[in-house]
Amino acid sequence: MAQLFFKHGAMNSGKTIEILKVAHNYEEQQKPVVLMTSGLDTREAVGVVSSRIGLKREAIPIFHETNVYEKIKELSYKPYCVLVDESQFLEKEHVIQFAKVVDELDIPVMAFGLKNDFRNELFEGSKYLLLYADKIEELKTICWFCHKKATMNLRMNDNKPVYTGEQIQIGGNESYFPVCRKHYLNPPQ
Repeated sequence: MAQLFFKHGAMNSGKTIEILKVAHNYEEQQKPVVLMTSGLDTREAVGVVSSRIGLKREAIPIFHETNVYEKIKELSYKPYCVLVDESQFLEKEHVIQFAKVVDELDIPVMAFGLKNDFRNELFEGSKYLLLYADKIEELKTICWFCHKKATMNLRMNDNKPVYTGEQIQIGGNESYFPVCRKHYLNPPQ
């Protein structure tokens, strides 16, 4: 029985390396997967899933107009699993389409992404994955400044914390730090 999974974690919790590992494990057993990612993530290139440790793979980019259910239904083969990176950038309709992939096509979908943004607000994709997912798992990492579990993402600009602005600003370690609540509210200077 297929299920919709949402695996979330703060920055640097290993989400992308986990998705690449899952894809490798399926494919090593000759079980094809579909790898998808948000078209908004342009750090490496559009349609590329790339981890900080240097591993990367091409993926189907998801844009506003993309109907992920139709894309998967139209494939010439039935994948064993659909893997979605940067799922926080999904729209409500995409999440519903992935639920339809699970329910109607009987294909498991594993979505990986951030839960909350630098303002500590839910992303749209994360909000609806939390509502529609059959299983939710937190991938853990530690605070950039201490040994506690990181649950938030701190945006920095010129070594100063930023708490307002556009929700989406693509970046990595140069812009964001995984932090605990204490250091989100009061980062060291």
